[in-house]
Amino acid sequence: MHSHDRPPALFDRKLLAERRGRLATSGRDADFLHRRVAQDLLDRLGLVRRTFDVALDLGSGPGTLRPGLQSAGCRLVVAADVVPQLVGQAAGLGVIADAEALPFKDGSLDLVVSCLALQLVNDLPGTLVQLRRALRPDGLLLAALLGGQTLAELREAFVVAESETRGGASPRVAPFADVRELGALLQRAGFALPVADSEVIEVGYPNALALMRDLKLLGWANMLAERPRALLRRATLARAVEVYQERHGRPDGRVKATFEVVTLTGWAPHESQQRPLRPGSAKARLADALGTREQSAGEKPGRE
Repeated sequence: MHSHDRPPALFDRKLLAERRGRLATSGRDADFLHRRVAQDLLDRLGLVRRTFDVALDLGSGPGTLRPGLQSAGCRLVVAADVVPQLVGQAAGLGVIADAEALPFKDGSLDLVVSCLALQLVNDLPGTLVQLRRALRPDGLLLAALLGGQTLAELREAFVVAESETRGGASPRVAPFADVRELGALLQRAGFALPVADSEVIEVGYPNALALMRDLKLLGWANMLAERPRALLRRATLARAVEVYQERHGRPDGRVKATFEVVTLTGWAPHESQQRPLRPGSAKARLADALGTREQSAGEKPGRE
C-alpha cells in the first residue's frame, strides 16, 4: 500500500508501544477490564462446537488468554504483541508483530482471538482484511474492542473544562467506533456470518483522578496523534474533576465510568457454511402460510 492510500494516523502507535513496554516491567496492574473481557471471549469460544488447531492471541499482553485457549483444545497458541517485553512474558511461542502489519501467511491460522487491542489500530479495515486472509477456510475471528460509548463521561468533562478555562477544547479522549460501523467493517473485510454485539460496563471510581490513574496504568492515556503537547493546566484539570463529579456522581459519592465492549465474530468463508437463499427460490409462499392474499406493493386493497 502506498503512503498516500493509507488513512491518516489517529493514534500514535509508537507512543503506545513505549508506554506498554514500560508498564510491562513496572509490576503494576490495573487491567481488571482485560481479565473480564478475556473470560467472556473464552466463554464464547466454549459455545463453538469444534476445536481449532492453530490459534493466534493478537495483542496478547502477558498471555492472559493462553491457558484458556489451550484448555479449549488449541494445539498451538501463538502470542503476538507489538511490545517485546510483553511477548517475552508470555509462555510458549511468541511473535513481535504490529496488528497493522501482520507477518502471517494466507490460510495459516484456524483461530484469531484479540482482547482489547484493536481499538487503537489506525487502519482497522486493513487489519481485518489481513486477519481474514490469514485464516484458513472456516477459521474463526473472535475479537473484543472498545466501542463508541467508552469514557463518554471523561470526554464530556474535559470538553466543558477546557471550554471554560481556555476558550476551546483539545482532543483528550479517543473517539471509538460505533457497534454498527464495526459490524459493517467485518462484512467489508469478507467475513462470513459476521456478528457485532456490545455490552456496556459501568465502573465506579472514587473520583475522576482515580479513573485517570487507571487509564495511565493500562497504557490508555491520551494516545491521539493530534493530542496537545503542552502540559494540562492545573486549573483545567481541577475543573474537569469538578464537572465529572457534578454530572456523573453517584449517590454513594463515587463517579461512574462507562466502557462499551464490542465483540466481533466472523468466519473465513467456506462452502459448508449457511448462506441466504436466492430471491425467488422459496418453495412455499408466505401468503399461503398466513392464509391471506398476496398483494404487490403498488396494488390498492380492493375486492377479490
